[in-house]
Amino acid sequence: MTRRTDWSGSTGEPGGHDTPAGYGGTPAHDGGAGGPGEADGPPRLPWSSREAGGTGGPKGFGESGRGRRDARGSRSSRGSGAAGEGREAASKPPQDPAEQARNICLRLLTGTPRTRKQLADALHKREIPQEVSDEVLSRFEEVGLIDDAAFAGAWVESRHHGKGLARRALARELRTKGVDPVLIDEAVGQLDSDQEEATARELVARKLRSTRGLERDKRLRRLAGMLARKGYPEGLAIRVVRRALEEEGEDTDGLDYEPF
Repeated sequence: MTRRTDWSGSTGEPGGHDTPAGYGGTPAHDGGAGGPGEADGPPRLPWSSREAGGTGGPKGFGESGRGRRDARGSRSSRGSGAAGEGREAASKPPQDPAEQARNICLRLLTGTPRTRKQLADALHKREIPQEVSDEVLSRFEEVGLIDDAAFAGAWVESRHHGKGLARRALARELRTKGVDPVLIDEAVGQLDSDQEEATARELVARKLRSTRGLERDKRLRRLAGMLARKGYPEGLAIRVVRRALEEEGEDTDGLDYEPF
């Protein structure tokens, strides 16, 4: 067996880190020192890509080192990129408050109409100066991007036919959105008493079947209470429910009902 001390360049010290010239800790190939391999040049590693047809040495050798270097390089490049972006952002001048206000309003108005009060509250929350906010909102009104009258009319149309809300409930919702009382009156004025009562009858007819089997007084309270929550006046609610029960054959004489 060829001893380590026989390799060219050996120091002769057992247990040392003796290597052939040009390789770290790898014995000479093709018969050791002085053999044909040495005459042809530096010894080749047995796991060389030229012999194994692969991309590197055995598992844990060579490739892992490259992976660590690549990972360090990747982290370094990411870090430098993030630092560069931070410096670029810091170098940008602060955004003009008017431009910022316009961007906020346009983003909020995308796909969803809003009242002037809703937009004003959003600008205030983002600390836009009051005078800038007023100027931008007034300009939006001039070009038709803010139209509280149109908003209120569309709201009444949608919520009445979609949810069956009466004028009182609709007016309450519009007040919470900051619509001017005059515009609210005009919007809810689209609904007359006949239309409101017709909608109340439709609501009761849909709910009536689910109350069958209950006591008569309980049916009345449940149906009238449903109409009350949607903003219908008490007198209208009781009248509509009584008629619906009578049409089903219920005797409504002496029907007890506690006002809501």
